[in-house]
Amino acid sequence: MTTDEHARLMRANQANWDARTPVHLASRFYGLDEDLDPARWFAGFEWDDLGDLSGRDVLHLQCHLGTETIAFARRGARATGLDFSAASVAAARDIAAKAGADVDYVQANVYDAEAALGGRRFDVVYTGKGALCYLPDLERWAGVIAQLLRPGGQLYVVEFHPLLNSLGPKPAPGEGPELLLRHDYLGGAGAVRRDATHTYTDGPAVEGATDSYEWMHGISEVLNALVRAGLTIRRLTESDELPWPRWPQMVRTPSGWWRLPEPRIPLLYGLLATR
Repeated sequence: MTTDEHARLMRANQANWDARTPVHLASRFYGLDEDLDPARWFAGFEWDDLGDLSGRDVLHLQCHLGTETIAFARRGARATGLDFSAASVAAARDIAAKAGADVDYVQANVYDAEAALGGRRFDVVYTGKGALCYLPDLERWAGVIAQLLRPGGQLYVVEFHPLLNSLGPKPAPGEGPELLLRHDYLGGAGAVRRDATHTYTDGPAVEGATDSYEWMHGISEVLNALVRAGLTIRRLTESDELPWPRWPQMVRTPSGWWRLPEPRIPLLYGLLATR
């Protein structure tokens, strides 16, 4: 697939996320009408890996509503969020203002981040939890990360495990409740088109642009793209917990997150790399 074709599909995704934004703003999933608690979206190991953020420049790529970006600001970082959806960035600015959080939000495609941010460099670049699947070219992404980081800077990726993405979210007609491998684990097969009137949250149907495109990326693809861009892999963590119950049989853990009672499989991973 050519770069022009990738750009066309990403424009479709941009329109889709613009259409999703009002649904997400009103959803119980994000709970923005309650006391804002952005830290609930973070696993404990994330903060252990990131360390003290006081006074550090932190960039959150593909930040959507920017709630996690606010968590960085509350930990003393100079926080910046970037997203390609104009609706999401407008919502993020409003949410941060209401929360009294000092966060800078920028609208741009992640591949254009360096120019959109005026050549700024960061101590930490953070991304994940459903972000990489919307990027067709991880080699190009890794090159952007290398440009955005200061020497010695950290990249932290926290993503849904490829195994999670391979398991269907609900049984097909006529099937039982067993979790089955329904999708590719490894990437390389091209874009997967989805036409969905409802998103991963509760709430009404999406109006307008319902088409979106996703690309599978195995862990080795992520690791190798970063290594080829000159980054050093420092740590990889696999976790069996998610911040929401994807399947009905999941149980609440002491952390407040959710896991399958059996089998214990990786659902999320955290990757720390340095430039």
